[in-house]
Amino acid sequence: MDAGANDHVLARLAAAGDRGAYGELVRRSLPAVRSLLRRMGAQPALADDVAQDAFIAAMRAIGSYRAESSFAAWVMRIAARLFLRRCRNEARLVSLEDTDAAGSEPTDTVDLDRALASLSPMERLCVSLCHGAGFSHSELAAELDLPLGTVKSHVLRGTRRLRDRLGIEELP
Repeated sequence: MDAGANDHVLARLAAAGDRGAYGELVRRSLPAVRSLLRRMGAQPALADDVAQDAFIAAMRAIGSYRAESSFAAWVMRIAARLFLRRCRNEARLVSLEDTDAAGSEPTDTVDLDRALASLSPMERLCVSLCHGAGFSHSELAAELDLPLGTVKSHVLRGTRRLRDRLGIEELP
């Protein structure tokens, strides 16, 4: 398989039954998908399970991939939705209310994962999905069945906390 082929070419080959092409798409995308799920709050084993389910779902729907974004971004959105559905089904969303989860670690030793862990569960979820998986505020409000203003507040507050925690002026 040509490792230099772009996502759209590989997806077309995979849709035609080329397992090697799909394997290459998975190889390229798996780290980003697992990372997003971990940042959303999934434990390692759960992140692996959801990632596997997402890649199975993506394989089944590969014909609908239109290369409007990278394959990794497309699968990340699938994985994020599967994770949210799993959380809802297993009642794992802790609370829709804010909690003050700020830690006391010095900011010079904090990395992104620790900074995300310091956010409330809903702030972490909203920030991860908006900045990590590319969900719009409207899409996220629909997925979480929350008012748009609430989602915007979680994203804004979480982004500010991350910025303060990481000691940076602006987040991308």
